[in-house]
This record gives sequence, C-alpha cells and structure tokens, in this order.
Amino acid sequence: MEITPSPSSLGRFKLFDHLELLEFNDKYVIKSVESPNRGFSINRLHGDIQPLNNDSGGGGGESSVRPSKTSVIYGVVGTIRLVVGTYMLVIISRKKVGEFLGFPVFRIAAMKFLPCNEALKFSTAQEKRDEAYFMNLLRVVESTPGLYYSYETDITLNLQRRCKLAEGWMSKPIWKSADPRFVWNKSLLYELIEFKLKIKESSATVTLVSRRCTRRLGTRMWRRGANLEGDTANFIETEQLLELEGYRSSLLQIRGSIPILWEQIVDLSYRPSLRIISHEQTSNVVERHFHDLYQRYGDTMAVDLTNKHGDEGQLSTAYAAEMQKLPHVRYVSFDFHHVCGNSNFDNLQILYNQISDDFQKQGYILVDAEGSILEEQKGIIRSNCIDCLDRTNVTQSLLGQKSLTMQLQRIGVLSSIECITMLSEEFRKFRTLWAEQGDEVSLEYAGTHALKGDLVRYGRQTIGGIIKDGLSALSRYYLNNFQDGVRQDALDLISGHYNVNRNGPSPFQLNGFESLSYLPVASAASALLIGGLTITSVTFHQAGRQAQQYLSSVIWAGVTAGVMAVVKANGRQFCSRPRLCGLM
Repeated sequence: MEITPSPSSLGRFKLFDHLELLEFNDKYVIKSVESPNRGFSINRLHGDIQPLNNDSGGGGGESSVRPSKTSVIYGVVGTIRLVVGTYMLVIISRKKVGEFLGFPVFRIAAMKFLPCNEALKFSTAQEKRDEAYFMNLLRVVESTPGLYYSYETDITLNLQRRCKLAEGWMSKPIWKSADPRFVWNKSLLYELIEFKLKIKESSATVTLVSRRCTRRLGTRMWRRGANLEGDTANFIETEQLLELEGYRSSLLQIRGSIPILWEQIVDLSYRPSLRIISHEQTSNVVERHFHDLYQRYGDTMAVDLTNKHGDEGQLSTAYAAEMQKLPHVRYVSFDFHHVCGNSNFDNLQILYNQISDDFQKQGYILVDAEGSILEEQKGIIRSNCIDCLDRTNVTQSLLGQKSLTMQLQRIGVLSSIECITMLSEEFRKFRTLWAEQGDEVSLEYAGTHALKGDLVRYGRQTIGGIIKDGLSALSRYYLNNFQDGVRQDALDLISGHYNVNRNGPSPFQLNGFESLSYLPVASAASALLIGGLTITSVTFHQAGRQAQQYLSSVIWAGVTAGVMAVVKANGRQFCSRPRLCGLM
C-alpha cells in the first residue's frame, strides 16, 4: 500500500483500491493497476516476498513469460503459516457499508487463499488432515462479520486521538499509527511489514463506529470475563461521530465483559451456570483493566447492568466487591431487568439521573472547521451486562442520544430547551442507526441479531420484536452449543492468538468422548431423543389395544430415558468446543 500523507490533521492518505493478481508457475505478482511498477511478488515454492523492480514490467524480471491467470483484487490481508503450508490472503470481493469522516468504509465479502509453498506434497496423512481443518477455519473467518477496512482513513483511531496526535506521527505508515487493539489482521501483516512494502437545513451526518479489541477476541460462551493481563471479552470502543456545518464532534463509550475471572461453559442446558474462578490474581486483574482504561480514556465510570439475583447476582456481587478496592473509579449498579422489565424503556431515565452530572462533566470532543479543539472528552463510561450486547446497547443508545442533544445545543442548531427527540424523523433515523449497530456487534459475538432491538428502534417492545427475540434466542442456543467451538478456533487462528507449531502434535488428535464434538452426534442425539419421546407418547396411547404396542412403548421409553441420561451426564462433550486455545 502506498501511503500519501496529507496536511490534514485527520491524517488523510490514499491506498490502492484496485490491485492486479498475476499467477505464474513459480510465483504470484501483486501490483497496483494505477502504478504497475508498485507491488511485490511472493514465491510459490518457498514463500519468499520481494518488491517489484521498476524495470520488471510486473513480472519480476520475466516480463516475456505470460501469467497463467490474471485477476483484479481489492487488497492484501496478509500471510499465515499453517501446519506445512504458507498462504497469502487477498480480498476478491468487498461491499461498501458506510463512511467515516467522509471516507468510504468497506466490508470484506470474500477472500482467496493463495498457497505459497509445496510442502503439503511431502506431508504426512495427519498433517494433511490438520491442514485441511485449518483451511476450513480460514473459510469460517471469511464468513465472519466485522472485517472492515478503508483505503483513505484509519478507522482504528477515534476523532479525539487523531486530533491529539502530532502531524509527524500521523504521516507515518498506517501500520505504525494504527491502534493495534483494533487491527483484526495485525498478526497477518508481520511478513509484509518486515519487508517494508508500501502499498498505496443544516445537513448533519451521524456515524457510529464500533472497534472490537483483538486481545481477547472470541465468541459468546468461549470468551467470558478477563484474562490475567486484564483484557476482557467483547471489549468494544464505540464512537458516535457528528459532522455538521464544518464542525466535528464525537462521543466515546466502551463496553466489555465483567473484568474478573469467570466462565460459562456450554453443556446443552438453555442457560449454563456461571462460575467465578478463584484466583489470587483477581484483584490485580481488575486493577490492570481499569488502569489501562485510565491511561487511554481518563476517569472511568463503570455501569453494571446485570441482575442482582441468581448466577448473575453472584457475579455482580463479586464485581462490586472488587470495585470497592478502586476508589478512583465510580461503580454504578443498575438492575436493568428489574427496573425496566421487558418493555419500560423510559425507566432508563432513572439510571441517567444517577450518572448525568459525571456524564456531562466527561463531555465530548468538538472540533471547528479550522481544526481547533473547542471541547474535549475528559473521561468515559464503561457499560456491561452479561454478554455486553442487548442491555448494554439499549443503555449506550440512550447516552448517545443525550450527548447528541448537548452537541447540537453547543453548536447552536438546537436551543437550550430543545432536544433531538423533538425532531421525529431525525430521531427515528438515529434510533435505527443504533439498533443496526447493535445487530452487527451481536452477530460478531453471539451469531444472531441483538435482543431488545425494538426498544432501541421504537422505545418500546413490540409483538414482532418479541417473536424476533425468541427466534434469536433459539439461534443463539444452537450456535453456542454446536458451532461456536469451531468459530472460536477460526478467530484464534486469524488473530494470531494461536500459532501453528509445525513440529508439535496435532491439536485435533483426540481420544475417547472428546472426538464426539467433531461429529453431528449432538444433532443425532437430539433427533433420537425427540423421536423417542414422540414414539413413546404414540405407543402409550395405543397400549390399551395391543400388548405388543405396550411392549414397544416400554422399550422406546427406556431408549429415550437412556439417551436423556447420557446427554445430561455428558452435555459438555456433545457441544462444539475450541481446540486451539485455553479459556484464559
């Protein structure tokens, strides 16, 4: 990528958005369509990467040799080493999904994985099986939502950080200035970076950008709580950006799993038990987490939206006890379900009344048309529920609404007694924006749309929303139990949390019951269980007429009871579980 610095304080640059992929027998050549001499080649035999020479004609010194295939690609994601093979990941399809600071943002729709060595030909049968499984994980990644990028701006940096960075820093290559927490392909870029390759009325715009941290990346049930370094699951920085009459303003909010050590392992039950992990480092984990937040965002207010009874209540109590040891962080406990129920969104005003003074003091950043900073955000609110999805999104949308009103009043578009809720059409669009953002965040973590989305869209729960929430809840159950183990492995592989050890044992050589989770055994068991219950009920109904039917009823009842006992005793073994990385 060729990065062209601009004098703008926003650090504008332009990357090549159309590249040409030439496939030769011994190498791949990737070059810019606009500047054919800019690019690189990667050897198909041993994976060596070399920049193109100006006189190579795009063929790396062999311009007389014609490529076997030429195609257009839209970017290079990076390279990855698997059991025996090395692969380059390139973008072959993209979709524009919106704009950030006026620059287009794209989502990867499809990738191609280019093999860059011939070692697979000489590998063992087990190595070939492992390689095939890892390749399947890459295909899972390809279908994962949330793979965003831009050719013209760094979407990992929020507006406030951009404005505070020095011009010299912003003019550096994007891989140096980007926030590494939110670079999802960071581990795939090492080889390209090592070779120092450079590839090129009042009308208001409100943009939501949610940046997912990669440090504890994962799926809903397989990444909970914090690790020993204080990094939490589903940690997301959300920026609400307003652009109006030359002004730019933004509000930052963050969400993240409760930052203590805890887990919730799937076992085929609808709501698996939460377990708090007793560890001597628990207090240090919480302290590290909030120290990191203070260093990045300033004073932090922690808003805990979990229930105060049951498993959630125990977790909330443990969290509150740890927060008592951090007097510099304000902790606010708000039982969302108890106060708001399933439909009374207006009761969130009770929470806002508790935190409004501190929230208004934290403020937002406001930059005028000349680039002068008029206001600056001086702290941040960290919200959480159990998943940091549904209740969290409803709450963050309310805070976003309150801040937007303050920003519009400050700019002068609204008077001091007006608010965004009075502008019915604009407020409808605003709520839809937050609801769609909630769906996207939920798809990445839980695999389904967010629950309570109609509370955000309409301010109340609807019949259609209740039905949609029910279907999403069932989908979450299926995905969490039978698919997310594989999806977790795919995320660990692509994010670099798991590095393939070519000299180590296969992570997929399992013994005994563990191998069942690779097979559709759970589905078969479920079918047998349902079938058994159905036949049992039918045959008992007929038992009064025929003794043979009675015997059949007894047999099927026994089979059903046996299957139920096996499933109950070995629920975890029937579930899809990750194989590559541990829970911490």
